[in-house]
Amino acid sequence: MVDLIPDKPRKGRGAVSNASGRYEPFTRVAIDDGWGQDPGSSGFGEPGFGADPPPRPTEVTWDATRTIIARNTSPDVPFDRSINPYRGCEHGCIYCFARPSHAWLGYSPGLDFETKLLAKPEAANLLRAELARKSYKPEPIALGTNTDPYQPIEKRLKVTRQILEVLRDTRHPFTIVTKSNLVLRDLDILAPMARERLVRVMISVTSLDRKLSRVMEPRAPTPERRLQALRTLNAAGVPAGVLTAPMIPAINDHELEALLEAAARAGATTAGYVLLRLPLEIKDLFAEWLEAHFPDRKSKVMKLVRETRDGALYQPEFGLRQRGSGVYSDLLAQRFKRAEGRLGLNRGGFKRRGLGDLDCSQFEPPAAEAKTDKRQLSFF
Repeated sequence: MVDLIPDKPRKGRGAVSNASGRYEPFTRVAIDDGWGQDPGSSGFGEPGFGADPPPRPTEVTWDATRTIIARNTSPDVPFDRSINPYRGCEHGCIYCFARPSHAWLGYSPGLDFETKLLAKPEAANLLRAELARKSYKPEPIALGTNTDPYQPIEKRLKVTRQILEVLRDTRHPFTIVTKSNLVLRDLDILAPMARERLVRVMISVTSLDRKLSRVMEPRAPTPERRLQALRTLNAAGVPAGVLTAPMIPAINDHELEALLEAAARAGATTAGYVLLRLPLEIKDLFAEWLEAHFPDRKSKVMKLVRETRDGALYQPEFGLRQRGSGVYSDLLAQRFKRAEGRLGLNRGGFKRRGLGDLDCSQFEPPAAEAKTDKRQLSFF
């Protein structure tokens, strides 16, 4: 398959290219056939048309999933179950570790991931049915572990809102990870549940530099709006912390302390960080992004990434995926620990405070749907 539009950054999008996913039978190849350079043509690059590739619209389709709670046994995360209302994410974060999952759907982890989105309109009904099972045992459910539950399409579709309503009605504890101040829309649910120790929120802030943030996360809210969301949540009694994730060598890692200080001023008492991860297709997408936006730093950044991954670009082993290894990784961990202590963050431990103080004892299973009595039907 040939893509006639050469790979170039598109306004409002993170990925530069749209290479085929690893399961696709054909490979897309980007070529420049000169279209748009001929004065008589009407292609991009011609005066009056613009030098940038045409915009790529966002498409949303329905995801006909039959289950909504995903399970995991990873020792790297403090939860065993999660819900993702959407597949793909319009925020377009170039480093997003969920990008490779789009290949399972036959899409590209590149531009497709941020433009071809799948929403789960039956999520609330599916959740209600799963919570009603007699075998279900409550433990905190994590929202936003793969893609952001408050990405732009949530404002219109309200799938996340409907899920929260089920969790509220059943008094089920949960956590939220998001980059969006749209989470404040649901304060009417979050604040009362927080008083019952049923919810915690983590806001992801990767840079205080608005320009850098826009390049890394083109459609995510500005750093100022995220910090304001953190401040508003904590003021409303909703315990909200910060995730400085990912830390990218020679790009945003120098901001670690400043990010934690800003979050502490906004009322955060918990914080975490994750070192850049480049599994599968992300390594090539990230390299393209560096070439497009930071060509002078590309070789240095990739060299430092390899130093944190024992010479590779990624370590899949538990215990290493989030933190990396080597001198550079150890230095980042020491910096975080020192700032954590100085700012009074994570007293008692991040994982324990993140989930351990949520109360599962209040869970009230929803009433199971009434089943038709076949014996009664046979009577007629």
